Amino acid sequence: MKIAVMTDSNSGIFSETGKKMGVHVVPMPVIIDGETFYEGIDLTLDSFFERLTGGSEISTSQPSPGDLLDMWDRTLKEGYDEIIYIPMSSGLSNSCSSAIMLAQDYDGKVQVADNHRISVPQYGSVRDALKLAADGKSAAQIKKALEDAAYDCSIYIAVDTLEYLKKGGRITAAAAAVGTVLHIKPILTIQGDKLDSFAKTRGTKKCRTKIIEAIRHDLTERFGKEDISKMRIATAGTFRNPEDAKRWRSEVEAAFPGFEVVYFDLGCSVAAHTGPEAFAAGIYKVLE
Repeated sequence: MKIAVMTDSNSGIFSETGKKMGVHVVPMPVIIDGETFYEGIDLTLDSFFERLTGGSEISTSQPSPGDLLDMWDRTLKEGYDEIIYIPMSSGLSNSCSSAIMLAQDYDGKVQVADNHRISVPQYGSVRDALKLAADGKSAAQIKKALEDAAYDCSIYIAVDTLEYLKKGGRITAAAAAVGTVLHIKPILTIQGDKLDSFAKTRGTKKCRTKIIEAIRHDLTERFGKEDISKMRIATAGTFRNPEDAKRWRSEVEAAFPGFEVVYFDLGCSVAAHTGPEAFAAGIYKVLE
């Protein structure tokens, strides 16, 4: 069977990269001052941050049912027998549950994996799906494999400013003011379905050290030494300067000899809460 692997741009995979990988990408809509743009299509991260820091009213949304149905229909007409769709975590957006409902009309030809992931681990799920499809697995078999392994991952994110967490209602104005005065930088974590507080540090250097320590703890304690060969480590961020992104990737790679560490831009759905100059690292297990 010919299986199409599809994801959304929250995975860090945008349209052009998706074409090279053989992945179909659903661009996430972003509403700026009442006008809808599509991530990776007519909205770059640079232009997104210009509008975000310029005071524009910004909100993120889920793909419209019509756009999603059109993409599924078009993909099936291109000669694919089935589609495995890997959207962002159902705990972070309604887009997954909406897609599951829409897929019921496709008689099993469209399978939606509630993979409970976003960004770096979501990218890992896409890579797993490509391999499973190449091995001859059906879309339903891939869905089960991805959902069984959904929680074998972590992301840790540090923000440069508390302003956007305040705007999103994730911290109070008073907490943001105190944090700014004391140079406190929170580290957030995504463990499956929620964006939660993980730690608070003072200064960027301590933030980076804390994130690396968290990844090392997951690698050696949470997943166990017998699983290290199956683990992957990646970095992400909302850096405005590409050189800063390279430095962060290199720092993490140096901390974990033997791992090839890659870098991804955080998608707008996360970046709207973190603001620019945020940095993250994630760890996830690859399937057998």
